[in-house]
Amino acid sequence: MSWYVYLLNCQDDSYYAGITTDPVRRLKEHNEDNKKAAKYTRARRPVKMAYFELCESRSDAASREYEIRKLSRLQKISLAQSMVEQLP
Repeated sequence: MSWYVYLLNCQDDSYYAGITTDPVRRLKEHNEDNKKAAKYTRARRPVKMAYFELCESRSDAASREYEIRKLSRLQKISLAQSMVEQLP
């Protein structure tokens, strides 16, 4: 099973990091009135996917999520920008 770490950009311009097996489904859950959405994002909708990366295991994804959560705001913005630069 593939695991991803992701970074969301919230309506208040804050960032939220998480892990999932399906980034598209998870983004939808965060934006819907759904108990599966994190309390943090429920109050800051709509959210947009700012960044995601594939990890080898759930453990690797959780470790990377922890690293991303410790980043400064400017570092998170830079990470999100790196995703935009990779798009064709």
